[in-house]
Amino acid sequence: MGLFKHRYTKSTDTMNNGAMLIMLADPKSGPAEQFRTIRTNIHFMSVDRPLKTVASISSGITEGKSTVTANVAIAWAQEGKRVLLIDADLRRSTLHATFGLSNQKGLTTVLTGDSKEVDLSKVVQKSGVENLEVLTAGPVPPNPSELLGSQRMQSFINGVREAYDIVALDVPPMLQVTDTQVLSSNLDGVILVVRYGVTQKAAVRRAVEMLRISKTNILGYVMNDVYDADAGYGYGYGYGYGYEDER
Repeated sequence: MGLFKHRYTKSTDTMNNGAMLIMLADPKSGPAEQFRTIRTNIHFMSVDRPLKTVASISSGITEGKSTVTANVAIAWAQEGKRVLLIDADLRRSTLHATFGLSNQKGLTTVLTGDSKEVDLSKVVQKSGVENLEVLTAGPVPPNPSELLGSQRMQSFINGVREAYDIVALDVPPMLQVTDTQVLSSNLDGVILVVRYGVTQKAAVRRAVEMLRISKTNILGYVMNDVYDADAGYGYGYGYGYGYEDER
């Protein structure tokens, strides 16, 4: 049973139409400024340890992780960073629809290829945003969990980490695909995306527990779809979870 008043629905709108790129559509809006704030907060956390591989994670579907991932990636690119945006959600891919790109080749092409060396020029596509390149998910494979949890996936991430300033990943929901836990533990940090009125508190607790078990570096959380009378629906960034008070 949900703990919020809104009803949970398994929408496919983002899969079909892509995520809203507010950073491009309305760069002077309140939500766009909040995405820049998220980017800045991550920078502040990378003073002692460079954060080059970052993923947005949610406990379940339709909670906004793809929207957050894409817009923060654009914010980094607009700052002058060379960014690679990877769609690692092989079951519910969205980035090809978001940027209007082909999905015939992508991450699955890389992970199922025979060659040890990956020619990025054959799989990475221009996004239309300066400094931002995209690796779509590619065709849906029969074994997405095995591919994401493979050594080849880890080797690939390590390789692109050296080729770009920032590698941002859109990964599967934490509580639906177990390999997300393994994948996230090998990244520099993750952001937990929570959607007001949709995400259940128990699911957030469980997701954080799993991330801590795998010793994942949790950078903070983004609460999205929160209505503000002045700014409308937007995003907020935080560092704490307050479990003791919510139980």
